[in-house]
Order: sequence, then structure tokens, then C-alpha cells
Amino acid sequence: MHDAFVKQGVQVLSMSTDSVFVHKMWVDHELSKMVTAGTVPFPMLSDAAGRVGGIYGVYDRDAGVDVRGRFLIDPDGVVQGFEVLSPPVGRNVGETLRQIQAFQLVRASGGTQATPSGWRPGKPVLTPGPALVGRVWSQWQVGLAKDD
Repeated sequence: MHDAFVKQGVQVLSMSTDSVFVHKMWVDHELSKMVTAGTVPFPMLSDAAGRVGGIYGVYDRDAGVDVRGRFLIDPDGVVQGFEVLSPPVGRNVGETLRQIQAFQLVRASGGTQATPSGWRPGKPVLTPGPALVGRVWSQWQVGLAKDD
């Protein structure tokens, strides 16, 4: 889904405690089995000492690894969203893209709009304010389809 992220103006980075050599071996031996391009379209960074993972609270000192996490950082360098999962559970890339689109819409509106749970581009948004208090559910239902 890298092209979809680029279309949104997003720079994707991956980072792990693996060395650059392990990253290369992964690309050469594992990635080629998954995609035909044989390359990763975004930078794979090495955090061998766990310094960056420690800053973001995902470094497990006992195991010497970063646990799975993703961080949505806006153009001002502010973390707008994050998700940290234990290693046996994978992340949902489609949900990450949806959240980025929602954060971008809210940012572009200057905070005059908000997105309800499950919002997707093209669906109605909410206008925060006193008139919305106690009416979020009725306002949100207007934009829901059967498959939402």
C-alpha cells in the first residue's frame, strides 16, 4: 500500500533493532517471495541500541528488541496517533491509512471538523461544538452505510 501513503503525502519509515545487514538479508531472501519488485519502497532504519525505541516507549530491554509499534507524526513533528502491539499480532495497514486521512482532514479544517469512529473519506464529518453535545450518535448515523 506504499503508493497510497505517498498519494497522501506521507513518508513511510520502518525501524527495528535489526542491523542493516539483517535488513538486506530479509529483502534478498524473504521479500522476493512476497513481491516481484524485490525491494522495499521506503527506508528501513536500524535502531540496534534501542535508543529511538526507548524514546517512543517500544524498546524491550530484557529482550533487546523493539515491540511492534506505529507512530503517526504530523508535519510539525507531533505524534498524533500511535499503536503498540505485542509481537504475535500484526498491524492493519488499511486502518493506518484511514487514520492518516482522518488526521489530514481535521488538520486541513483547522480543527473545525472531526471524524467519527470508522470514518472514511467521502463520509460525513462532525462539527464540534455545543450543538453536537448529546447528538453525536444521530449525526454519525446519517453517513453510515450497511458495510461501515
